[in-house]
Amino acid sequence: MTSSTSIQRRRLLQGAATAIALPSFAALAQGPSRTLRVGNQKGALTVLKGRGTLEKRLAPLGVNVTWTEFNAGPVQLEALNVGSIDFGDVGEAPPIFAQAAGAPLAYVAATVQRPSAEAVLVPKDSAIKSVADLKGKKVALNKGSNVHYFIVKLAEQAGLKYSDLNVVFLAPPDARAAFEKGSIDAWVIWDPFLASAELTLGARILADGKGVVGNRGYYFSSLPYVAKNADVLKLVVEEIDKLDQWAVANKSAYAQELSTLWGLPKPVVDVSVGRAAYGTAPITKAILAEQQQIADTFFELKLIPKKINLLEAAGAGIA
Repeated sequence: MTSSTSIQRRRLLQGAATAIALPSFAALAQGPSRTLRVGNQKGALTVLKGRGTLEKRLAPLGVNVTWTEFNAGPVQLEALNVGSIDFGDVGEAPPIFAQAAGAPLAYVAATVQRPSAEAVLVPKDSAIKSVADLKGKKVALNKGSNVHYFIVKLAEQAGLKYSDLNVVFLAPPDARAAFEKGSIDAWVIWDPFLASAELTLGARILADGKGVVGNRGYYFSSLPYVAKNADVLKLVVEEIDKLDQWAVANKSAYAQELSTLWGLPKPVVDVSVGRAAYGTAPITKAILAEQQQIADTFFELKLIPKKINLLEAAGAGIA
């Protein structure tokens, strides 16, 4: 190789390295990019991911969206606490435990109330005819979940103490197995497990959440992320609400998408989707007061180690 050839090659390599190291004028003009790391369970956010509409909506803001799937709300919130995600969806109970554990949780938005989506189930031929009949009976539920609060309030309405129930803590798959075997008297559960037990096991609803609890879902972020990215989160909530409104008008199509995601027969999902309520709500003092009641109840039951103030998780402010 000649000396002039070596010099030319070195210049080419130096030029390529410079081109890689320096950002383009276009990138400089757009400013630094931001990232939204979404933690999703198999549900509405996963449907949104599949459609790609969130990425398109956030592109003008220079926001890159990444997705991580979780199998439960508590795991999502652990990820938030260690700084692995910026946004997610969850039920009523997990954020209370997260805040009690010191996570920098911020409530971003809430779903509308969905009281029909959780219920107490008994076998179709059970002698249990009223909530009062649950006294002394073996009642299975998922510890520290939305249905845990539900059964406490339901018992109170029926003139029972929580201690009057023989509560057994079981995760949904284990509770279903126990229900099928007849080793428990009642099962407190939410959709789509609820709809599945109704259709495939012939289970009977003893009482649902109507008139007892609100049963909202929540969209959350971290306090530091909200402080710097309120514009991003505003658009995210708008896209979620658009999906909700589409679901209202296209329940069968939505049920088909969820059926595929959940691996459940469409008739089961049709029941779940049909009785669900759709739409998002801004975080208000009234909504946080609902959560405060749940948190206070969990503290009384010694499920959380200390009292918490829900207003500390108000994020960008409340109405």
